[in-house]
Amino acid sequence: MTVLVVDDSKIMRNIVKNHFDALGYKCNYIEADNGMTALQLLGNNSVHLVLLDWNMPQLSGIDFLKRVRAMPQYESLPIFMVTSESARYNVIEALKNGATDYIIKPINDKNFREKISKIDFSNIGKQK
Repeated sequence: MTVLVVDDSKIMRNIVKNHFDALGYKCNYIEADNGMTALQLLGNNSVHLVLLDWNMPQLSGIDFLKRVRAMPQYESLPIFMVTSESARYNVIEALKNGATDYIIKPINDKNFREKISKIDFSNIGKQK
């Protein structure tokens, strides 16, 4: 399984990866520090999940989300916003634009696990 982690902070990308690793999935990570790079990586890789920050240079997470959801081949790709943007209108905007779910930083282990566990990865990369 390949997970695309998109955040302009390397430290936050590592934190997000650590939370995902704790779920027990065996996966490969590809990383982007902005939405434009993420679009390129998405187009060049078979990605099973995107963990996406909101505030980034060049192309924000919400604009990345809108562009990706406009492409039919990615309509069912799980995309989780993982962001410090906690205002209700931000959550609503992300969900209206196709975010699978919304995780607010700082990441709560239980909340992260509950939200990600709703996704059926068809056991791709799941450790036995």
